[in-house]
Amino acid sequence: MTEEKMNPMKAQVMSLPELLREQYRDLEPKTRTVLSTPEIFSLQHVILTGCGDSWAAVMAMKYAFEEFTGLRCEAVHTLDLARYYPSKRLGGAPNDPMVIGVSNSGKVARIAEAMERAGKHGAFTLAVTGHEDSPLAQASGRVLKLDIPPFASAPGTRSYMVSLLALYLLAIRIGEVRGRYTMARASELRKEIPALADALEGMLPEMDRQISGIASVWKDFDCYDFVGGGVDEATAFFGMAKVFEATGQYASYINAEEWLHLNFFMRGREKIGTVLIADSANPAMSRLKEVLGYMKELGRPMFVISDKDSSFFGTECSVVKVPETKHWTASSLFTFIPICLLMGYIQEALGEKAGRGCEGPWSFSKGAACVRNSEKVIL
Repeated sequence: MTEEKMNPMKAQVMSLPELLREQYRDLEPKTRTVLSTPEIFSLQHVILTGCGDSWAAVMAMKYAFEEFTGLRCEAVHTLDLARYYPSKRLGGAPNDPMVIGVSNSGKVARIAEAMERAGKHGAFTLAVTGHEDSPLAQASGRVLKLDIPPFASAPGTRSYMVSLLALYLLAIRIGEVRGRYTMARASELRKEIPALADALEGMLPEMDRQISGIASVWKDFDCYDFVGGGVDEATAFFGMAKVFEATGQYASYINAEEWLHLNFFMRGREKIGTVLIADSANPAMSRLKEVLGYMKELGRPMFVISDKDSSFFGTECSVVKVPETKHWTASSLFTFIPICLLMGYIQEALGEKAGRGCEGPWSFSKGAACVRNSEKVIL
């Protein structure tokens, strides 16, 4: 199938290996220089903030920051940071905390408000955005500029991978400067990324074949349930978002532990498409395997997104494989990809417009007006 005949989400997915290579070349030097050595040494606490897809990205990369930098790291939603977060915890020492705000457009009112508030109270603010003249960039003390080449429009796929990559490389750099590991180890972590792009490229044809078959059945389902823990829970949130954006169908995401407190009670189990995200190095793997067993016992139609095949899980199950990473926090660079393929196929089968075309009852969202044209209150 040529790119012109692919649905836009599939076209974006198929472009990801080359995008990962080119964005690595662009972002690797930028993440080395956006913060000075004295600034990195002065850091005591990191807050990551975003909303929408960017919220999924900061949820996932919180773990990379904690692992690589050794610093306390929080993922705080933009609304929470703007309106609820205690102001006394936004300053008090030089560059403490460092608040990193993520938004490719940089035009969302709430993240600009959150960053302006953080800066007002003494935090060191860094924007990760594609637009240096955006409200987010203007509200931030420093900017890590994303340069994502234009592509056919679709619910965020390419932009999500780049946001993840930028944060991952930044975390590696901070840990390297702070002496958490050797320069050789930092180089090894970085150089794995182009190799992973090659691995992804080789796996995409089989991934596409599997997902195409799943989508042909799941397009008639009532809703979709995405389950994970840690970095995989962030992918679950992203999966729910893609359902809403691509098709407007019902969906949920949940922590794997909470699934056995809540979601398994749902009726109509035969038509709940269920996705378990389970990277093999996830520290909660023993619990994820138990959850998988109960999903099968319920008879839920499901598949697992993992870097291992079904033999790893000790039970027969459908697994859509993604590249295996050397560091577990990098897995979120890939676990979202089968979900984008799935929702691209289902959107195409249903004849749905992304975001309902911002038409009719949804017209207030045209041009993202509902998130961009919002009163800012700096508390």
